[in-house]
Amino acid sequence: MVDEACCADCHLLNEAGVEDQRVLIAAVLHDTIDDTDTTELELVRHFGKDVTDFVFEVTDDKTLPKAERKRLQIEHAAHISRRAKLVKLADKICNLRDITASPPADWSIQRKQEYFDWAKSVVDELRGVHPGLEHLFDKTYEARP
Repeated sequence: MVDEACCADCHLLNEAGVEDQRVLIAAVLHDTIDDTDTTELELVRHFGKDVTDFVFEVTDDKTLPKAERKRLQIEHAAHISRRAKLVKLADKICNLRDITASPPADWSIQRKQEYFDWAKSVVDELRGVHPGLEHLFDKTYEARP
C-alpha cells in the first residue's frame, strides 16, 4: 500500500518526537524497494548503508505469495532493529489511517477488518519500542470498521 495521504516520517517526527535522521529518511523511503526499480546500491550511494539497512528490514520479498509475505511480517517484526521497528510501526499507523479516511473502493468491510487485525498482529510483535507510537496505533485501531 502506497502511503499518499499519510506519511510515516510525519508520525515519527511530529507525533512521536523521533528526531533520528536515519530513521526519518528510512521512513520516507520504506516502500522504495517494493514500489520502484531502485536498487540497493542506489540507496546506499544516496542515503548510506544504515538507512538502506533499515529500509531492507521493512521490505517484503515480492517473489513470495502475498499471504506468505504477510505471515513473515508478523514473524519477523520482533527481530528487526529498533530503528526499523519505529519505521514499521509508523507505517502501520499510516496504513490504518488511510484505510479509515480513504479506503480502496473495492475493499469490503471484511477486507478492511482483516487488514486492521493483521496490522495489529504485526504491531503486537513491535511492542516495547516506543510507547507513544504504540498508543497512536491503538487509538487508530479503535476506528476498525
